[in-house]
Amino acid sequence: MPRTKSAQKAARQTKKRTSLNIKIKETVKKALKETKKAVEAGSGNLEALVKKSQKALGKAVKVGVLHKNTASRKLSRLIKQVKKGSKKPTAKKETKKEKTS
Repeated sequence: MPRTKSAQKAARQTKKRTSLNIKIKETVKKALKETKKAVEAGSGNLEALVKKSQKALGKAVKVGVLHKNTASRKLSRLIKQVKKGSKKPTAKKETKKEKTS
């Protein structure tokens, strides 16, 4: 237990800040997870989910929970997944083996 008044106050502040940071991190994780699930399922509202993820990452950076490069990397990878997952499969080209058969 902290002995001095200032140490007690610091402990209270740390507890409060920790809980806020955890809440923000959970919001980011939840937004990213929802978007990834929608990509796998082939959902149509990907744009809105990416925007929600971007907003959550931006707030986490603003508050100081995440570093801006970390948020940028996560967003970049997410958008890459969305673009890869949203492409519609095209007709498969015939290979040389298939043409000769």
